[in-house]
Amino acid sequence: MAEEINNPLLSLLHGQGMFDDLQYEEVAGELQRNATPAIQILQDFGIMKLDDILHVMATALGTEVVSLKDREIPKEVLSLIPAKVAQMYKCLPVGFSNGTLQVALADPLDPAKSDEINFIAKRDVQIVVADPGDIARAIERQYGQEENESFAEILKEMGDDKLLSEAAAAGDNLKAAEELANQVPIVKFVNLVLQQAVVDRASDIHFEPFETEFRIRYRVDGALYEMAPPPKHLALPVASRIKIMANLNISEMRLPQDGRINLHIAGKQVDLRVSTLPTAFGESIVLRVLDRSSVNLEVESLGFPKYVYDFVTEVIQRPNGIFVVTGPTGCGKTTTLYSCLRRVNTIDSKLLTAEDPVEFDIEGIMQVAVNEAIGMTFSKALKAFLRQDPDIIMVGEMRDLETAQISIQASLTGHLVLSTLHTNDSPGAVTRLVDMGVEPFLISSTLMAVLGQRLVRTICKNCRTPFEPTEQQLSLLGLSPHDLGDKIFHYGRGCSTCNDTGYKGRKGIYELLVVSDAIRNLINERAPTVVVRQKAVELGMVTLREDGLRGIFDGDTTIDEVVKYT
Repeated sequence: MAEEINNPLLSLLHGQGMFDDLQYEEVAGELQRNATPAIQILQDFGIMKLDDILHVMATALGTEVVSLKDREIPKEVLSLIPAKVAQMYKCLPVGFSNGTLQVALADPLDPAKSDEINFIAKRDVQIVVADPGDIARAIERQYGQEENESFAEILKEMGDDKLLSEAAAAGDNLKAAEELANQVPIVKFVNLVLQQAVVDRASDIHFEPFETEFRIRYRVDGALYEMAPPPKHLALPVASRIKIMANLNISEMRLPQDGRINLHIAGKQVDLRVSTLPTAFGESIVLRVLDRSSVNLEVESLGFPKYVYDFVTEVIQRPNGIFVVTGPTGCGKTTTLYSCLRRVNTIDSKLLTAEDPVEFDIEGIMQVAVNEAIGMTFSKALKAFLRQDPDIIMVGEMRDLETAQISIQASLTGHLVLSTLHTNDSPGAVTRLVDMGVEPFLISSTLMAVLGQRLVRTICKNCRTPFEPTEQQLSLLGLSPHDLGDKIFHYGRGCSTCNDTGYKGRKGIYELLVVSDAIRNLINERAPTVVVRQKAVELGMVTLREDGLRGIFDGDTTIDEVVKYT
């Protein structure tokens, strides 16, 4: 059977025998491939009618189905849920029943959303069931004329809130910090920041307190963008709010802390990895956004050139050996390895991973979080793995000699090992292992290949424009005008789709070093990186720069991006 999907609606309907295992598998597979809601997929596949789905949900919740077609909702009812909340949670207040506010929710089976709406509305709420399409249209119709609550409005509201300002200024004690963190404006503000980050496809959110200002920045496609700065005195309550959400100790402000927040934002399941760092002017907090719906863990989606795809899909089927992916932090190494694991995750293979931390939960794979603080290191996890009868092992990173040695031992005893290294290019991974103290003959007998990779920003399709590069730009790539032929170069002018950056999304560029007999001889001779690289290029290795040129000539990326990352 296909991977179980953590989808309450699918589980409810399948549990009640509304469709068989084969249909469940079809819908689960489609959910993994794209972000279409389960309720829509069930209708598209002709498995269930909308009315039947809504009725089953209402019965399970002990509530009723309401029709929103042509329904007029009084202004005083609408005012109980702000426009931004209605849009964020896809919810609509529809009326009162016995003094309880009835709210139609597009995802009524999510208890976390119900609790949040209860808290925001400040009254008892009864969730009712309605057609999600009707809810979206009604929100647009009912709140459309009303100007959306923006960052600027919420900032003004918080700045004008004298009680909040005074409490924040005096909020050095734990009780005051906790009370501040639960104030409605703070909750609303933090939710809005998180929602905006997910909508803008941010990979990280930075909350940075300085002496005279409090700065919030997003990292989108590898570049940082600043949003309107909140008042300085909100640094403490905002930090406290995030720490409460991540179940961290809000009284501990002198030591770094790590945590995790799991949320439904803008209709998506999002994991946020939280890191706090004490600074001279308060705690700096960085959230790594792990949006499951936007990550496609299929090898086909990585954008490998055909020769890399063919080799990688063959190498991960081998019974033993080591396959290393290398590159700087944030270049997609883990995503590449996860995609490889998904490909070989079959019922007849035992897969174990040691990660710091576990980024995505993959059904059917035993994933272990490394925790150096309590002595749970990569090497300790690996030693335990060898007693767990695995077929394939993934090591998050080969950081030290002991981890590298145990990985090699695992490979020699009949296991396939996947791992990462932080080096500038693929030949550098070989010499890094030698520098760690690993015997060259062990590396040459176990290492099958090294994949170097980078992520470059892709040009926005909406404002992509051809241009004629200057000789200076071409010289950066080592090209002359005679090399071009009829090749066309592009750049992004900037438009509303890409926030005037000219870029939207990222793609990988790759460099595959296959460990052939000639490369093995050089490893055994302890040859320096430059010699290994020269031999690999002689044998046909396409370098990162050359693969970047492929991206430029295909119109996917720019000269600036390729020069910057290769």
